[in-house]
Amino acid sequence: MSATHSPSIIFSAAPPTIEDIAAVARRYARIEISAEVEARIVAARAVVDRYTASDLPVYGLTTGLGAGVDTRLATEDLVAFQMRVPQARAVGVGQPLAQESVRAMMAVRAAGMAAGGSGVSLKVFQGLIAAINAGVHPVVPSLGSIGAADLAPLAHMSRGLLGFGEIELGGDVLPAAIALERAGLKPLELAPKDGHALVVANSLSIGLACLALEEIERLFDWSLKAIAVSFEAFRANVSVFDDRALAARPAFGQRRVAAQLMELLSGSSLLAADAARRLQDPLSYRCTPQVWGALRHAIDEARQATDIELVSSSDNPVVIASEGVILSHGNFDMTAFVLAWERLGQAMAHCAAGTAYRIMKIMSPAMSDLPRFLTAMGQSRTGFATVQKTVSAMEAEIRHLAMPVSLSPIPVADGVEDQASMAPSVLAKTQAIVERLRYLTAIELIASVQAVELRGVSGELGKGSAEAYAFVRTHVPALEEDRAQGPDFATIAALIGLGPQ
Repeated sequence: MSATHSPSIIFSAAPPTIEDIAAVARRYARIEISAEVEARIVAARAVVDRYTASDLPVYGLTTGLGAGVDTRLATEDLVAFQMRVPQARAVGVGQPLAQESVRAMMAVRAAGMAAGGSGVSLKVFQGLIAAINAGVHPVVPSLGSIGAADLAPLAHMSRGLLGFGEIELGGDVLPAAIALERAGLKPLELAPKDGHALVVANSLSIGLACLALEEIERLFDWSLKAIAVSFEAFRANVSVFDDRALAARPAFGQRRVAAQLMELLSGSSLLAADAARRLQDPLSYRCTPQVWGALRHAIDEARQATDIELVSSSDNPVVIASEGVILSHGNFDMTAFVLAWERLGQAMAHCAAGTAYRIMKIMSPAMSDLPRFLTAMGQSRTGFATVQKTVSAMEAEIRHLAMPVSLSPIPVADGVEDQASMAPSVLAKTQAIVERLRYLTAIELIASVQAVELRGVSGELGKGSAEAYAFVRTHVPALEEDRAQGPDFATIAALIGLGPQ
């Protein structure tokens, strides 16, 4: 665990933000609970207790789950059933989730409970918060959720907090009961509905989305810096950023992106009237406002979809405390959310293609008027030639990952649950796209900086492109004699990522 912590995050009348969840997950911000949130949970719990006392039919409270909705539970079995809920749903497989993913999932589940519709008991809610603040991280397999509530991941999380399975604490993986004792915590004690309340949410998917958005925003900014340096090196025509042209057909995001690029190029010799080498450049240059504008729009849409999920109570059934009722519904369905994220993945794939094409063209004498493969020592040296294989591999993998996975999987639960969103898989492939696009951006930065030097314009750069140029040269020397470049790309990719937390 990091030695430094972000300021505390207070769950209050104002719901937590995407940035709050990332701060809890990555920077170990503590969660504090306001009296208003506690009152909200107590009010919803009172409705649950009234339904329980009256033995009214409520899904997951007095009935079984899934196909077992037709089975009424005996009064004496209500608590034992809740203990069985996470045990029976701990069916995940695969490598364990990263610590930050587990923390994000836990924080999102707590945020959903704080919205007031889960009907969870106050003690269980407080116990979940205490576990997050104590750095208790149940070992959760990464595979097994179809996105109609992340049942398996949340079941493994819940099982750990009940004292079963394994927990990572302070870098050690321990039997859950031992880890809880070492952290000064007691296993959760479940009352009716609590087991179901712990698992019936899309907390993993939403948590991963919060983490991904933080990474994507940073990568978006760096990709624009890479474009600016590439324009300088290629001597591309900046008329494509002219707002008069863009306003003639103001497609999503393009004017905003063009303004950002012009700001990065402020003060550059490239802005002189006769600086461009061509009237019209290849589309990977000419259409950067349009392609990156589409990405900007897709990021904003994915953020909006994530915000909706984060601040809402999607528990099924949901407790409406103000009306004193518990209602069954389908608000756990993530179709709108995953469509936004699928679109974001496809937008990143278009940007990956543009990045790859620019990297290839800056290395081609016929296109750039620069030495082939950006080597000043002649063709007895390889220069950046073999880098093209890495570029091609990254772009092809991103294109493959951008293919939809969210079309509904096969029905489960004896056909009762016949639609699902595959939300965790969508977010997992988004993470993979981000990783590869970060490498492509790092390669474009390094290659463009080399090209700037070969062009002889390193002293004529715009403010933003000069800063990006200096950043690269601080960490990666110019390529003269052939050397292994993989470490250079890894260095810049790591630095333009979020870095150590």
